[in-house]
Amino acid sequence: MTILFLILIILASVILGFIVLVQNPKGGGLAGSFAGLSNQFMGVKQTTDVLEKGTWIFAAVIGVLCLASTFFITGSDSGARVPNAGAPQNQGPVIPNNTTPAQPQPGK
Repeated sequence: MTILFLILIILASVILGFIVLVQNPKGGGLAGSFAGLSNQFMGVKQTTDVLEKGTWIFAAVIGVLCLASTFFITGSDSGARVPNAGAPQNQGPVIPNNTTPAQPQPGK
């Protein structure tokens, strides 16, 4: 599942990068080169609006995919956790169960 999220994030990032590179703040990007066709179809203003909405949509998609992918990422046990964190701690000396205290031998 993590691989799927990774592929989708990379794909959305590439599309977002293309959309951003197409735009030009002064109207000279690809939106300006389609001006002859877009004036008849949607108008130059409409083209820049579509590119801006696409930028926001793909930025939001990348953010949502990144947040959602954290639920599917599994961690490794290479020291990320504290060993024996849930184990009870010994409070005193360890006394074996099946032994009796040593008796002093007479005559020594």
